Amino acid sequence: MPERIKVADLPTFDAAPYLDSEEAVAAFLTDILDANDPALLAAALGDIARARGMSDIAKETGIAREALYKALRPGAHPRFDTINRVCAALGVRLVAQPVHVGG
Repeated sequence: MPERIKVADLPTFDAAPYLDSEEAVAAFLTDILDANDPALLAAALGDIARARGMSDIAKETGIAREALYKALRPGAHPRFDTINRVCAALGVRLVAQPVHVGG
């Protein structure tokens, strides 16, 4: 019988290394937004900001680096203004589109 692997022994996934293009960032954020979870959105923006350089993003947003880490950590609930400023610094924007219900 194969040895069982405990979930706690698995490495933590880090999306940052895969967020190396505007297209990858847009696709990642689109999937995250579909989950409809504000805390997950904050964490995803944190992943993208780390991929781009948190110090650079902090400078562009005018938000202290430490405050940005705190606002974009998993489970955080940042203000919309913070989300908006980070998106602008990352070169992306959140877009609304109609939801088609029915056939």
